Parts: sequence; C-alpha cells; structure tokens
Amino acid sequence: MALGGGTPAYPLRFDAGRVCLDLLATRHPAERLDGVGALCAWITGAGLVPAGTPLGHADVSWPVAFRELRDDTGYLVRALLRGEAAGCGGALARVNDAARAAPPAPVAVPGENGCLVRELAGPPGCAGLLAVVARDAVELLTDPVARASLRQCAGEDCPLVYLDTSRGRRRRWCSSEVCGNRERVARHRRRTAPARA
Repeated sequence: MALGGGTPAYPLRFDAGRVCLDLLATRHPAERLDGVGALCAWITGAGLVPAGTPLGHADVSWPVAFRELRDDTGYLVRALLRGEAAGCGGALARVNDAARAAPPAPVAVPGENGCLVRELAGPPGCAGLLAVVARDAVELLTDPVARASLRQCAGEDCPLVYLDTSRGRRRRWCSSEVCGNRERVARHRRRTAPARA
C-alpha cells in the first residue's frame, strides 16, 4: 500500500454483522491495524467511505485512534456478554464522546454510467470516521434485539464476537470456514485417534 504500514499479514474480515464488531476482528489472530495503509484498507473495506475515496491525508495517529476505539468497544461488548455493562464508565464515556463527532457527509453525484453514486462532500477526517464506528457501537449496545443476537465464537482460542442472524439463532462460530472447519477437523481427529492407536 502506498500509504505506509503495508497490507495486513492476515486478510481483513467483514463478517461479524456490524462495523463495530468487524473492528474488533482486526486484533485476531494478530494485529491488523499496524499502519496507515492497513487502516485505510479496513476503512474502505468496511464501507465507511465509498470505494476510491482518497485517504492520503491519513497519518500515523489514525491507527492509534482506531485501536483505542476498538479496545473500548471490545471492553463494552465483552462486559455486555458477561452481564456487567453497568460498570464500564470510562470505556462507555470514550465511545459516547467519539460518537458525537460529525461523520463525513455523503452526497449523491452522477457516476460514469449515468447512475447516481455516493461520494463524500469533503475529505473524511479521523474523528468523523471514528464517529461512524462509535455510533454503530452505541446502536448495538442499546438495541435489545441486536444485543440478544451477540455471540462469542465457540472456536478454541477465538475471541471474536459476531451477530447471530442465522435461522434459529444456532450459529456457533465466527466463521464456518475458519473456526467451524477447525472444530470439525479436531472432532474427526478425536474420533479416529483410538482407531489409529
């Protein structure tokens, strides 16, 4: 990436069901927001800005700010899952403060093929982009339906949290292809181990 920081060593994931939960996934299995370029890839991939939006004004303070919001959001989500959200004053205050900043304003403009496309009225600032994620976290934490769908991945050593929107609400893993497959392989090995011995 031209913006520094390189491409993340692990692919970015956008399958948690909410942008604030996708931000939490940038920490596992290793740090993915390790530089400006990696953060800009995440911002674009998460849909915080339309594809092609220039983010050349991003600097090294941006990944730090997003990691801090990720830490506070993760603390709140995990406390909520444990039923202990009432005691999260500092993290809650920081997320609420971040949510107050004005996000980048979208505008509709004619695209190349004559259809209207979304652009931003001006270059997005760090505070505005953080506000979009923080507002998503506030909505998640205060919506009883969304809160009831929050799940912790059942995969061994997987800390990811996701929204279970599956039919019957029986989803067990953050990803059937990653943690689910790992669990099925481990189960198969446990079953066949006595036969091989």
